Amino acid sequence: MNVGIDIEEVVRFKKYVSDKNALKRIFSGIEISYSLPKKNPAQHLAVRFAAKEAVWKALSSHNKKLIVSDISIKNTDFGKPEVYIKNKKYKKIDVSLSHTKKYVVAVAVAF
Repeated sequence: MNVGIDIEEVVRFKKYVSDKNALKRIFSGIEISYSLPKKNPAQHLAVRFAAKEAVWKALSSHNKKLIVSDISIKNTDFGKPEVYIKNKKYKKIDVSLSHTKKYVVAVAVAF
């Protein structure tokens, strides 16, 4: 079992809300379409980025070629975040996301 964790400041992600090119380099289409309509899109982008980083940390010892943009976080119909790597559901990892107005945190457990 491997664990990854990441914390981010929401303010860092405010610039991405209006920069479509930067958004597309870092986030998947599903992450963008989920986050931008929200009341605080920077918060939702930040927590997804934190989740991607946590997943990368949990998996990087097994897969040296994995990059953050290969990882996508999608919610189920019930709101549970799930990990996709290169658009394929990765069933051997769980993620948990949390946020406040200023900070976000994500934990990933790979088993």
